Amino acid sequence: MNDDEQKAQPYRQLIRASRGREFCKLDGDAMIRFYFHPTPNPAKIALFLEEAGLPYEAIPVDTSKGEQHLPSLRAINPNGKVPAIVDTEGPGGKEARVFDSTAILIYLAEKTGKLLGSAEDRPELLSWLLFLASGLGPFSGQAVHFQFAAPEGLDYAVNRYRREAERHYQVLNDHLEGRTYIVGDTYTIADISAWGWLDRASYVCKGADDPVGPYPNLKRLFETVDARPAVAHARDVGKDHPFKKVKDEETKRALFPSNYSPAV
Repeated sequence: MNDDEQKAQPYRQLIRASRGREFCKLDGDAMIRFYFHPTPNPAKIALFLEEAGLPYEAIPVDTSKGEQHLPSLRAINPNGKVPAIVDTEGPGGKEARVFDSTAILIYLAEKTGKLLGSAEDRPELLSWLLFLASGLGPFSGQAVHFQFAAPEGLDYAVNRYRREAERHYQVLNDHLEGRTYIVGDTYTIADISAWGWLDRASYVCKGADDPVGPYPNLKRLFETVDARPAVAHARDVGKDHPFKKVKDEETKRALFPSNYSPAV
């Protein structure tokens, strides 16, 4: 493998793994094969992997080129999205696929016993993880879509999704009053999950000079997590991969296939 194909760092191998039109299974000692694109949900998994020190292979999936729809990726995530992982040392010593960022966070936290918080806090942990997975994350994503990708003139949708994202910010901000972290007294996967989308608050709240400024507790949480050493390593994942940046017709069809009639 030449220098263009691999960049080795502690606990991490960045490997260009697409070969033609299919994704390869990779050799090596990595326990986790991590399929990613540099967007909020995969960023959460990159951060957990770095925090936990799990050996992994980061496999770039260029969603703007439609690589998430290849049969080899659909075999790992039938929904054709990233992040997804394959644990080469899954239950019973067999390979196991896991897809959806929240499912992956829970799976890896349980596997390693890390960043789960206390047993008595598990109900709160699950509740806030699902609040983030079903609320703050999706509404943030739709707010970004309608402000940056959708045709102009959809003022109702822009207002609806941005205000719902901001409402979720407020709910979490209120919960964090007098708290350092979302659940209990320690840093957990709930904080990682929140960090992923809070990192894109400037897109969610388009035009705001300080998008999380009105939510001081939320801002403090983000800054606390963002200052952790593992965050810098997580941000480096895929940094040297030439992901497509042009927003052309191919990109629109790859990212928003349901907007188009199925190919005959």
